[in-house]
Amino acid sequence: DEPTNHLDLDSILWLETYLRRFSGSLFFVTHDRAFLQRLATRIVELDRGRLTSWECDYSTFLRRKDSLLHAEEEQWNQFDKKLAQEEVWIRQGIKARRTRNEGRVRALEQLRVLRSERRERSDAAKMTIQQAERSGRKVITVKNLSHVYESDGRRRVILDRLATTIMRGDKVGIIGPNGCGKTTLLNLLLGRLAVQQGTVEHGTRLEISYFDQHRHKLDDSRDVLYNAADGNEFVVINGNRRHVIGYLQDFLFSPDRVRQPVRCLSGGERNRLLLARLFTQPSNVLVLDEPTNDLDTETLELLETLLVDYPGTVLLVSHDRVFLDNICTNTLVFEGDGVVNEYVGGYSDWQRCINRRPDDSIDKNRVSAKPAARAPTQKKLTNKERETWEQLLIRIEEMENELHDLQHRMASADFYRGRPEEIKTVSERVTALPELIEQGYAQWADLDARR
Repeated sequence: DEPTNHLDLDSILWLETYLRRFSGSLFFVTHDRAFLQRLATRIVELDRGRLTSWECDYSTFLRRKDSLLHAEEEQWNQFDKKLAQEEVWIRQGIKARRTRNEGRVRALEQLRVLRSERRERSDAAKMTIQQAERSGRKVITVKNLSHVYESDGRRRVILDRLATTIMRGDKVGIIGPNGCGKTTLLNLLLGRLAVQQGTVEHGTRLEISYFDQHRHKLDDSRDVLYNAADGNEFVVINGNRRHVIGYLQDFLFSPDRVRQPVRCLSGGERNRLLLARLFTQPSNVLVLDEPTNDLDTETLELLETLLVDYPGTVLLVSHDRVFLDNICTNTLVFEGDGVVNEYVGGYSDWQRCINRRPDDSIDKNRVSAKPAARAPTQKKLTNKERETWEQLLIRIEEMENELHDLQHRMASADFYRGRPEEIKTVSERVTALPELIEQGYAQWADLDARR
């Protein structure tokens, strides 16, 4: 029953291999889509009180289920149309009650019974992330970050000279076995833990929301309503004022359930409540420490969509391979002895990279998804070039802000009623700025590689 919850990737892969070799019968419940795809040869679905057996793997089940739901919707539309016609007929007058029409009346009564017994599909969660003013282009810069844990005379290296730059809009996955230091890394990046060696620099205008895997922000003694908004009756989401009860219904909490104390909630309900609380806070940096534990598949897919469309920066710790693949633009992977390497893409991209390289290079040489380190023949920066490098990101951000303001100005209905020469000047600037920004980034990357 949900065996992969709280397991790390190594344990999940071991369990998959063991179960694939198992000679007996296997019956399991899971929301881990990769686990399900690799193991299931038959799927038994519980939907609205009905059990249905599907003799296929998970991906085939999804296609067949989608076709079935589409056919069901068409059938219901035809049924409802016929029911509406019969309701109009029976209200036309006494003619409907003559003996020769009694059969039609009985048929209508049966239609009403069938309609009352219909079980609609339960609504999916309707989550919305409240967005803050966008951050500066550079979010977090890490240089030579090392961290050592000492206890009872034992010394353990958590991080060894990590260097990375997280830019606005990056979706960074953090992968590693349980206990390797993923949460420690998050706390160092957020400034919640003192840096022992190296530097962690934050960019400008950061508004950080943090999803804690241990659910410390929930008060078990208070009810769901209080925990969602600290006792406030209303929440404001992207400028819209909403009552807390209505807001919680978007996260699948019924009006009765919101009065329950948090200690009575299931793991999935606690997760949804924490997400509801988190998304009331304006943010441009989301930090999610294992958010997928106990979430059902539909909520997982909705959360994926929200995070992909989120314009801010995401730091994500997860052992859900499909979740990582669908969201991450790059990953930081703990590969032993404090070495954290960086890769472009999600879990599958990381796997392809390590399968292509020699075994002896896994933890001896840093592998980075960023531009390659400078070649020995390249000259170091002159003082003037260093000054240019330091000012470039500021200038780039100024141009991005200018572009954003001009685009907003052009979107106004009054803009094209102005003077023709002003319209021409603004339009030409809006056309030129993206190329100037790209040139700025190219120049910055070249100088940065030679530092």
